[in-house]
Amino acid sequence: QVQLVESGGGLVQPGGSLRLSCVASGFTITSYAMNWYRQAPGKERELVAGIRSTGGRTNYADSVKGRFTISRDNTKNTLVLQMNSLKPEDTAVYFCNAFRFDGNNYWGQGTQVTVSS
Repeated sequence: QVQLVESGGGLVQPGGSLRLSCVASGFTITSYAMNWYRQAPGKERELVAGIRSTGGRTNYADSVKGRFTISRDNTKNTLVLQMNSLKPEDTAVYFCNAFRFDGNNYWGQGTQVTVSS
């Protein structure tokens, strides 16, 4: 059974940090591009950060550049998003995504991140 399970969300004050993890099971992430998306209330889901299957090239939304870092550990089948200098506008449900060009596209259930004082 294919699963992506996110963890690490929670409530944090502005300026704080959180580390999100996504553990994959039922498949190996090695050949997948891995992404973090987020969706705030009343807004569309947006791509936050991505990391390619080979070479480790990363890309980020302009709104998180310099604050967020995406990384992957293929040996642990895990994706990580380190989020620093969090802002209230980062409040959203964060989703892990695994994508491959043969059509396989998997999603986690999401983890809530709330940035508030």
